[in-house]
Amino acid sequence: MAYIVLNKYPYNNGHLMVVPYRHTPTLASLTGEELQEMAVLAQRSELALREAYNPEGINFGVNLGRPAGAGIVEHVHIHAVPRWNGDTNFMTVFGETRVLPEDLASTAARLTPIFERLAR
Repeated sequence: MAYIVLNKYPYNNGHLMVVPYRHTPTLASLTGEELQEMAVLAQRSELALREAYNPEGINFGVNLGRPAGAGIVEHVHIHAVPRWNGDTNFMTVFGETRVLPEDLASTAARLTPIFERLAR
């Protein structure tokens, strides 16, 4: 009913999204089973991110509607973003760009075996 993907434009290394298979715009429009599976996958994401990246914190968030920052308004998803003290820098502010030391293929290679183990 739901799955986990890497964000194509991550805010930090390990930025994941929990997404329902069914296209629906809001949490309120999810079935109880869909919402429950998304919560389980969000919990699993927390465990995997902590193991793989040892973050000092993790942001979990849902953007509902374009004014709230939803990039794909018609498909609700939960963001999971690992965070560290001082993880913002001048490049984002002045250069209008992000600097990430890990590409998506490396992130996938790091997280996939952890998620496979957690799913058992």
